[in-house]
Amino acid sequence: MKHPSVYILTNKPRGTFYVGVTSDLAKRIWEHKNHVVEGFTERYGLHILVYFESHETMLEAITREKKLKRWRRAWKIALVEKDNPDWLDLYGQIQA
Repeated sequence: MKHPSVYILTNKPRGTFYVGVTSDLAKRIWEHKNHVVEGFTERYGLHILVYFESHETMLEAITREKKLKRWRRAWKIALVEKDNPDWLDLYGQIQA
């Protein structure tokens, strides 16, 4: 069963951000953590899941991802700190 999600990865609190979208959040974050995904996240060591949100459809998730990518850095920081003020790795919350 698909669960469209938007997520934010970082390498440290208030560090470099990556905003992504997926239909299988647990699998996708595992791929990031295990360096299966090449590119930006691997190059900058972005493997700490600090924010995620679920959506009803993939189209909604993609639309939200595009919106978040255009956000200013300060707005992304505020979004993360609203629900995750200690910048904890939320991966444990999504594992099946």
